[in-house]
Amino acid sequence: MKILAIDSSGLVASVAVVEDDVLQGEYTINFKRTHSEVLLPMLDALKKDLQLDLESVDAIAVAAGPGSFTGLRIGSATAKGLGLALDKPIVPVPTVDALAYNLYGSNRLICPLMDARRNQTYTGLYRFTEDGTFEVVTAQKVCAIEEIIEEINGLGEPVIILGDGVPVFREAFAKLATVSVIEAPAHVNKQRAGAVACLGQLLYKEGKAESAADHRPEYLRLSQAERERKERLAREAEAKV
Repeated sequence: MKILAIDSSGLVASVAVVEDDVLQGEYTINFKRTHSEVLLPMLDALKKDLQLDLESVDAIAVAAGPGSFTGLRIGSATAKGLGLALDKPIVPVPTVDALAYNLYGSNRLICPLMDARRNQTYTGLYRFTEDGTFEVVTAQKVCAIEEIIEEINGLGEPVIILGDGVPVFREAFAKLATVSVIEAPAHVNKQRAGAVACLGQLLYKEGKAESAADHRPEYLRLSQAERERKERLAREAEAKV
């Protein structure tokens, strides 16, 4: 099985190809350039370097959210376009799940943290069982940082944290966490398309693919513009009462 994977859900832009148990290639950029600038050139370079016939791909896995609204739209639009052109299914991979999957085999509770602004985080809790099974303890969600720390404290297990939210919420963990907390090292602490591809393979085998026409990103909450519009309409409604 060959999976082409895309992740542009956060600060990182990443593309990869995994065939069965082999990561054939992966490009990841975490620098001051927009996803719209780098994603398609990275895909083209990966295709050329691997001499990849896109028709040979079984499915396209994409980090489907939550995350940056613009980044998710770019990644999903790219996957959707490829899927429609190639008549290939899309495997929507939950962003936070894929981030946790970077730490395959860890014996600690895993807590990905993506900065969602306003003291909130896109997060979840995960662990790997002794036989390597990926277990979702708490499904991905958006919540206040205090809420997820309280949940971790309640489980009473050592935890490893990763994601772009780590520097943002480091102080909160130092102040509120009652369990041992360590941070993942740099090579696995951000989104990677290789993890999206590997988890995408598992989801594909479980029948969790969809047509390119049906694919939509999962934002988990309204965009800032949509929230501001909702708040404005609520204020206007109150003023009329």
